[in-house]
Order: sequence, then C-alpha cells, then structure tokens
Amino acid sequence: MQLIRAGIVGASGYAGGEVFRLLLGHPNVNVVFATAHEQAGRLVADVHPNLRSRTSLRFLATPGSDKSGNGTEALPWSDVDVVFLCLPHGQSMRLVSRMKSELPANLKIVDLGGDFRLRDGAVFEKYYHEPHIDLVAQAEFAYGLPEFFGTRVREARRVASPGCFATAAALGLGPLARSALVDGPVIIDAKTGSSGSGVRLGAATHHPERAEAFCAYKPFAHQHLPEIQQTVRDVAPDWSQDITLQTHSAPMIRGIFASIYVRLIKSMTTAELRAFFSESYRGAPFVRVVDGSPNVAWVRGSNFCDIGVAADGRSAVVFVAIDNMIKGAAGQGVQNMNLMFGLDEAAGLGLLGGHP
Repeated sequence: MQLIRAGIVGASGYAGGEVFRLLLGHPNVNVVFATAHEQAGRLVADVHPNLRSRTSLRFLATPGSDKSGNGTEALPWSDVDVVFLCLPHGQSMRLVSRMKSELPANLKIVDLGGDFRLRDGAVFEKYYHEPHIDLVAQAEFAYGLPEFFGTRVREARRVASPGCFATAAALGLGPLARSALVDGPVIIDAKTGSSGSGVRLGAATHHPERAEAFCAYKPFAHQHLPEIQQTVRDVAPDWSQDITLQTHSAPMIRGIFASIYVRLIKSMTTAELRAFFSESYRGAPFVRVVDGSPNVAWVRGSNFCDIGVAADGRSAVVFVAIDNMIKGAAGQGVQNMNLMFGLDEAAGLGLLGGHP
C-alpha cells in the first residue's frame, strides 16, 4: 500500500485542523509534521481536542512567524511527499516565494488559501487588496475543482483548492455554462456559517453578535467573485454573461447554501433540469442531485455537495449545499491530494453528514 507522508502548514486554524482530522483517518497517509504560529510548541491535541489519543505531535513554528526566530527556521520538507498550506491570505505566496530553494522539486503542494487561484495579477490585487508577489509561482498551480479539472489535478505538482463560495457556485452553475444553457445575467445568493471567518475572534464573529444575526456583506467585492468568473470561463470559453455574487452571514456554524438564479435559453421542467444535472455529474463521487431543496445539515461534516433544482419555463434556480470546512476547504484539498497521487478520489473521505 502506498504511504504518503504529509505536512500541514498552519494547522492550528479550523481548515488546518480539519485537514489533520481527515488525514488521520486516511488509509494512505501519515502526518509527519504540523505547524502553527501562536500555538507553536503545544500538543496538537491540546489545540484540537477532537484529535486526542490520535496524535502525539506538537506544532512546529510556521516559517516566518514570530516564534520562528529570524523567519527562516527549517522544516523537514524532505521528510514529506505533500504539504498542505492552510494559511491566511497573503502568507502562502510569501512562503512559497521565499523558500523556493528549500522546497524539494518533487514535493507536492495543496494550497487551501486564495493566493494561487487567480491568474490575473491586477484582479488579484483588486479583490485581495495587495499585489501578488510571485505570479511565476502562481502559474505552476492547477485549479483544484476535481469535478471539472480532475485531469489537470492528476498531472499537477501544485494545486490551488477553490474557495468555499466558489466551489458551491461553480458546481451549481458549471454544467449549465458548459452546455450553453444560460441566457442572461446570473445572480448567486449565498449564505455561510461563522466558521468561514476563521479561528480568530473579531467583532463580526463574536458569538453575541453572530449567533442570531443575518446580514449581507461584501456586495460586489467578495474575493470569490472573480474566482467564479474565471472558473466559468474555463468551463465555457464563450461565456459572456454577467455574474452577481451576494454573500450573507447566516446564524449557523458550518455550511454554504447558494441559490443560483438563471434564465435558460429554452423552456425546461424541474424534472428535465434535474435529469440534466444528474447526467452532468454521473461518476462524480461527491455530487448528489436531490429532489427539492438540499439542506446544509445533510452535508455537514462530509465532502458531499448536494444540488437541487427548480424550473418554471425559462426561469430556473439551482440550490447548492456544502460544508464550507470540508468540500469548501479541507475535504476538497484531500480529494485533490488523492488525484495527485493516483489514489481513489474518495479515499479517506467516506464520512457522511448526520441526521438530525
């Protein structure tokens, strides 16, 4: 059996902790090291209590963090076959650019952040509010949405996993775009849970402020919008329709729920549209086309994407539910790793959502 040695950089956050959890249950993976910034030196299980009795590793210092001295503390890169980067925006590109000479040529990288998703430097700077420092390195990263770009991922040495909203939107809109079924602007109305804001406490994530609140944020400015536009153009090079993404903060911890409103080029019934999506995702192990509306509760804790549809003539809505921390982050990263190493795409990802 092939044994993959893995490292996780930035493993003290929510996404990094979920990568760690999934890899501990992966039949082909051994986690060799994990890094953190403020938690360096602590036992992983003290920071992630759900991993107690499953790992005795301590966090090493993330390169460039305050606890790594001069910022060049060496990590055992040569001891691993793949490294997951689970860092805040801006830090992955700095690490990869700074450590080019240290990273083994055969080391595979899966980045869960946004640094290597967008190919256009000007667009990156507009939406991430800083210039990209290494577009040469960016060009080496394949975009890791397996349902559409699995062949590229299999051949890649470096992969940029999509963002959570971008994953939901692309899986819901992609088949329609690829078959040129959309006639007119698209509106994506998407809600997310509080875990998407990360582990650090902020005014917008403080429990009394968030628990019973529902509000919109980043109108016309969310960083996943250009990612969605880029992905749809890659799926359908002749795409010319406008896409509006409006994100909302919802009173839940995990999950993305997206309602995608489209005008079709021809009249379809709900049954016909559902059959179209079922055929489009035939053989995709983590996409389930459901009757009626999906529910984030049914995918929570899993790598599944549930899609439901409704159509009335040429008006249609596509409903998409994913766990933002799994299919929208850690699980998709592991799915990409599986493809990169020629494993079963679903290896280590057999968890189902709970009910209720």
